[in-house]
Formats: sequence, C-alpha cells, structure tokens
Amino acid sequence: MFARTTFRRTVEADLDRLLPLVVADPASTMRADMYLSKLADGQYRREWTWIAENPADGDGAPLAVAVWWGPLTETTPGALDAVYVDGARVPEGERVALAAELLTAAHAAFKEAGAAEAPEFHIFLPGDFRERPEVVEALAWRQEAARAAGLVGFVERLRYEWKPEDVAPVDGAREPAPKQLTFAAEPDDEVFVELFRQVLEDTLDAGSRVEAEQIGALAQARNDVAFYRDQMLGERSWWRVARNAAGEVVGFGLPSRNHASPVVGYLGVLPQHRGHGYVDEILAEITGLLASEVLAVEADASQIRADTDLGNGPMAAAFERAGYRNHSRRLVLSEHM
Repeated sequence: MFARTTFRRTVEADLDRLLPLVVADPASTMRADMYLSKLADGQYRREWTWIAENPADGDGAPLAVAVWWGPLTETTPGALDAVYVDGARVPEGERVALAAELLTAAHAAFKEAGAAEAPEFHIFLPGDFRERPEVVEALAWRQEAARAAGLVGFVERLRYEWKPEDVAPVDGAREPAPKQLTFAAEPDDEVFVELFRQVLEDTLDAGSRVEAEQIGALAQARNDVAFYRDQMLGERSWWRVARNAAGEVVGFGLPSRNHASPVVGYLGVLPQHRGHGYVDEILAEITGLLASEVLAVEADASQIRADTDLGNGPMAAAFERAGYRNHSRRLVLSEHM
C-alpha cells in the first residue's frame, strides 16, 4: 500500500517539517512546544523520532510521525509517547496501516540497536474517556496500529495526584490511629532485591506479574531495583524498610521522582503481613518524605503523583484514603499479553 513511502529516523533538517503534525488531540497530549523542550533536554532524540514520507513530495511535510521517550542514560528508548498521521493527506482507511508500518520499522531499528523488546506505548487519557466519542475515535486507530506493530498487551492504570491543599483538616475530636510501623533507610540493594522478590507473590500489578512469569521472580526483582535506582531521579537514600512492633520487616516504600514530579515509586507489603492496614502507613511515610524533601523546597513542585493498575483495588483504595485524587488514566500497550 505504501510502496513509495519511506520510514526513517529524523535528522535536524526535518524539525520544521514535522512540527506541524505534533498537535494535541483528544488522545494525545503532546504539543510542539513540549516536543521541543524534551528534545532540548535529551528526553526525546532525533534518532528516536521517526517519520513516514513520500520522496515524491520533495520538502513537503511527513505523512506520519512517531515520538519515543527515554532516560538520559539509555541508548534505546523506553516508551512511545505519541504517533500522528496527517489526516489531510492520508485517507482514513489507510491511517492504521501507515502508522503500523512506521512503528514496525522503528521497532526493528531499536532492537538492532540493542533493545530487548519494542518500547511500550503509553497513552494518557481523561478518566471518562470511554464516554467521550472524540477520544474513543482518536484512540481507536492508534490502538489498532499498535497491535498490528506487535504491541498486543494492554493494561489500564489509574493516575493519582496528592496536593497539600487537598488534605482535609484533622478532626480534633478524633484520636489519630496509633502507628504500627517504624521506618528506616537501608543502603543494601540486596535487601530490596529480596523484598521485591517476595512481594511479587500474588501481586495485582499486571506488568510485574507478566515479566516475573517470563524471566523469574528474582531476575524481575533485580530489574526493579536497578530501574528505580538508576533510571528514576529520586534519591536512593529515600528508600525505606517498614518494621512492625516485633521488629519484623513487613514491607517497604520507594519515594522517587521523574522529570515532571515527585512520585510514589513503589510500595509493597510482604504476603504474610497483608491485611493489617500497613499499606496506609507505608503510603503516608512515602507521601510525608516527598512533601518535606521535594514539595517544601522546590518552588515548581506542587503535587505528588502515583499510578496503579485498574485491577489493583486495594492500592486504589489506599490512595483515596490518603487524599490522592484520581485525575486520569494511562493505557500501556506492550509486546506482553
């Protein structure tokens, strides 16, 4: 269908040609100014931005563009942030096929460069997106193209944020619940590897569960520790181990941050200690540390963000008890079913 179309990574001369396509629509929040900002600081790179073009168009605009994001330390991208097709020049019936070929070509190049798998596609949507026809329409062709390019897995995640001003005042007539846990920093990565391994048992986090089934719980635990230590921007010294009154380790919390905001990086309660309400205290510890270490000292930091899988009802309930507000959804499309 696209015999005359070429698919390639961009170069500097392509910038002015591709920017007109980078316009926010109901299923994509990226804008040209956002793209330029992240290109400047290295989160986006020219070799991670791919276009589809017809050489016969000369210096005309690309037919499609896809933009991948990655940590500054990596040589291959971590996630697909956006894909656009020029609706004025590509017939609606050909949009999916063109986008799929563009993604497929880029995936092959990333794997040749050392990527173990195609990067996930992260799509940020309003919480009520299924009731918005314009969002459903803008999302549908992207999902179909991603599936055709091999991203057949699907996870829906709830996105939360916490702001100090949203916290309800404490009722002075009501005694606060007694604390059950104490928290301490732990410098030994191997301690966290073992804790991550244990919390994978019966986890409701779909991504962790699938990866652990493929590579084993211990390997997945090591990958998790390496990710939060090396790719997230939070301080390693913020990580906490939680112990009960008997001195037993019952769980752990990883306050962290990304390029945009402080985040609840990870929270885990060991299987044998679940059901005692420890999740609330661990989340409170994470929130309090981030509020004091980031929100209180950085003028441009105004909220703490967090995600959890739609199917993880206990974690969602804990966020809501702690005053976190569910403000949107994140769809994650991946190679894993």
